[in-house]
Amino acid sequence: MSNQNSPVQILRIKDVIAVTGLSRSSIYNKISPKSIYYDKSFPKSFKLGERAIGWLEGDIEQWILETSKCFHTVENVNGN
Repeated sequence: MSNQNSPVQILRIKDVIAVTGLSRSSIYNKISPKSIYYDKSFPKSFKLGERAIGWLEGDIEQWILETSKCFHTVENVNGN
């Protein structure tokens, strides 16, 4: 994880795939409001160039932490 003294890291799609374990199509579905799989909690991407987008590493890390907290909460409620 990043700490406050490290420079801001930008992740490209291949990095987000590696960190999250999601497929390319799942990520694009999560960021597309037109998709039935749209996830408003998934970090917003931003344009790096004409055909490139990126995500802030800290945003992706935070999303993973929040998602895992939700998962563990559901697990605890179900008694697992």
